[in-house]
This record gives sequence, structure tokens and C-alpha cells, in this order.
Amino acid sequence: MKRSHLLLAAAAAGALVLSGCSSASESASASGTVNLLGPEDPATFAPVIEAFEADHPDITIEYTQVPFDQYSNTLQQRLGAKDDSIDVYAVDQPNLSQLAAQGFLEDLSDLEDEARAATSAAQFDINVYDGRMWALSIWNSTQMLFFNRDALTAAGVEAPPVDPAERWTWEQVVEAGRATQDAGMEYGLLFEQVEAYYQLQPLAESLGGGSGITGDEMLTVDVTDDGWQEAMDWYAETFESGLSPRGVGGFQTSPVFMDGDVTFFIGGPWDVGRFANDVDFDWGVAPMPYFDGGEVATPTGSWSWGINTASKNTDAARQFLEFAALDAAGNLATTEATTIIPANSEAAAEYLPGLEELGGEHTVGIADLITYEVENTAVARPVSVGYVQFESAMNRAFADIRNGSPVASRLDQATTQIEDAWSKLR
Repeated sequence: MKRSHLLLAAAAAGALVLSGCSSASESASASGTVNLLGPEDPATFAPVIEAFEADHPDITIEYTQVPFDQYSNTLQQRLGAKDDSIDVYAVDQPNLSQLAAQGFLEDLSDLEDEARAATSAAQFDINVYDGRMWALSIWNSTQMLFFNRDALTAAGVEAPPVDPAERWTWEQVVEAGRATQDAGMEYGLLFEQVEAYYQLQPLAESLGGGSGITGDEMLTVDVTDDGWQEAMDWYAETFESGLSPRGVGGFQTSPVFMDGDVTFFIGGPWDVGRFANDVDFDWGVAPMPYFDGGEVATPTGSWSWGINTASKNTDAARQFLEFAALDAAGNLATTEATTIIPANSEAAAEYLPGLEELGGEHTVGIADLITYEVENTAVARPVSVGYVQFESAMNRAFADIRNGSPVASRLDQATTQIEDAWSKLR
């Protein structure tokens, strides 16, 4: 999704920073071609490539896109074949530990101090496996509570505030959502990624259930404790009661909010531009809720970049990677054509005011909200060599639970499935 002209101010600010900023390894001599592999449209990374090449005339960046639904398998095949035509590649953060364990990522631990200073604690930690750092964070994310203000007004309900100190509980959301249904709204609540671990993990975390993966080697399944059971009982009830619709899944959910058919919608910063351009009712944004008496937990994470161990041009690859992640202007350039949060904290500070401007009166305070969540409430997905199998099994369990499967037995089944898959990793 392209950024509207209202974000050009942030991009311009980034350009000013760029003119006075250099890559962390600019002094090192390197040349040649760096091949970058990722799932994004080439236009997304054109600004950062252009900026880097302007400062490093002896290095050329060649970007190759692999569609997202093919990316993971293609990456595994090419890395497994020791394909040296890949130098830098996009790492879906939950998959980092598996890629590192397979020997597909260069050790970047010598950059730990710079990386820790450049980003949030959660975004630093997600790149660490077995005590070493294997990639650098490029993008970040969070989730927020979007709401239909017109629906709340019609039901006589005051809208939730954007201030994290006045964050609503899930219990308040359910009560308000049902009140709007009584006033004529079709649905009260909908998650954008309605069957995805990324968005549902905070439910269990808020109730003390943890991430679902424990143990010294992070290969012990733990999704049947009281926190997970209570969280999934609540999740199941939202569908059983009709508060949430069962017939919509994946990223087909945002049109339900945009059409004015649901009061509360859990979504990300990428929704701001879409809603600003295509929603014709009054809407607003508030912090992601938590359970009464529980902990505040919000999703985080996105994409990191790493260096292929088979690369034959690692010096130039490191210069490009450091520019894109550790240089604030370089990292800002990676977001010039997309509404995603830069992982670099300084770049995010440049970017977020433009995102707030994009939403106008609907998103007043969103820049401070996102900054607060990233720094204080973000809970990363667990770092485990078995995460891919875990996520796949849990997403299937979420789908079944929302469609009526008994929670306890379905979580037991997921545990067995994950343990069977992990037995091959031990």
C-alpha cells in the first residue's frame, strides 16, 4: 500500500537526515554487486537502494522478489543448496532461529552494541539465538484498537481514549460491542488476523499463559495452562455469541470494518492509510486492550535482514545491511513506499508524525501510542527452532476453536501435533 502525499513530509525529513548521515561501515572498502532477496514489491525497496548507491558508488544492489506465499520454501531450497547468488535476504523474524540453526545466517554479534542502541529491546532480542545475533531488524509492528465512533455514539457509549494509561480491558470492549449490536450494529469485535498466533498470543500472555513455548531449549509446548485455557475460552465465546463473525478469515477482515459492519477492529499501522482514504464514517484508534487483572501485552515484530553464509561479497553486504538497519536515514528509506513502522528508533521518531498526519483527526495521538507500545508493552513471538511447526499447528487450532471445537481438547490435540513435529528436531 503506497503512502499518501500526507506522508511526504516525513520522507522529506528523512532525506534531510540522509544528506548528513553515513553508513556505519562507510570507511570500509567494498565493491561489487549485492543481491537482496525478499517478498516485497521492488518499488518498496527502491528508495533505500537508491540512497545507498548514491553514498556507495562502487556497490550496486540488485533486488529479487519472491512472492510471500512462496518465499519461505524458496528461501529454504536456495539456502540449502548454498546458493551464493543471495547475499542479503529478508528474514521473517519468527523463523530466524531455524535459519541460524541450519547455518544459513552470518553471525553479526560484533554489531550487538550498535543494534541494541538502534532499536527496542524486543526488536533486538528477536534476532538473538543461542547467545549470538544473526540479523538486524528492519521493520517493526504493533496492534491497536480501531473503533467506529458513530456506532458507539448511537449506542450511548463513550469511545475509548488513545492514552495508554486509560487502556480499556477486553471486558469493556465486549460490553460496549454488545451495546452497539443492541443498537443495530451487526458485529461488535473482529481481529484482522483472526486465526493468527501473532495477534492472538497477547490474549494468553495477558492472562499469564506465556507464549506457549518454554524450556531451556525452547522446545517444550505449554498451551494447556490456565492462562491459555481462559484466553481461548474467551476467544471462542466471541464467535459463539455472535459478537464476532465466523465466516471471515485472514486479511479479508478489514473490509468488514470499512463497510461499517463491526464496531471494534484489532489492526495495525498499515490500516491507517486504507481507513483514511476509504472509510466514510467517524472512526478512531485506541490502545490494544488487556484482560481485567492481567498484564498488558501487545504484538510486535516484522522483518529482519541477514547475510547468507554462502555469500561471496560479505563486506559489501554488511555495508548495505548496516545502512538499512543501523543508519536512521537508511532505515527510514525502507518505509518510504509502505505504511510499516521502521525498526530503528530514530527513524521511527521521524516516521510516526507523518502516519498520524495521514489519519488526520481520526488518529490524533497515534504516534505517541505506537512509541509507547513498542517500548513498554511489546511481546515478541518466541525464539525457537521449532517455531514454524508450532505456529502452523496453533493457527489450525485457532481456526477450529473459533468454529466450535472444544477448547481443552483442541489445545491438547495441538500439543500432541507440535510434540510429534518437534521430535524430529531433538
